[in-house]
Amino acid sequence: MMTKIVSEQITSMLGVLEELQSDNAIPRNVKDKLTFCSSALQEECEISIRVDKVRHALEEISDDTNLEPYARTQLWSIASILEKL
Repeated sequence: MMTKIVSEQITSMLGVLEELQSDNAIPRNVKDKLTFCSSALQEECEISIRVDKVRHALEEISDDTNLEPYARTQLWSIASILEKL
């Protein structure tokens, strides 16, 4: 069961992911992984499983050399929030 705080944090992360997905400077392959992250956060399973899936995907995304620095910073902030969950 998710607490209200966890639910709010997930909603916040989904907002950032959505913003990045709509950014024209983000490469298509990164957008696909961001879509995966959004879907994984909304799955109906334990929070620890969702967090693990998203953290792994974010690691792959942040290694992309074509990623803009500001986008990488936003992804790191999401990863930071995930570590707290």
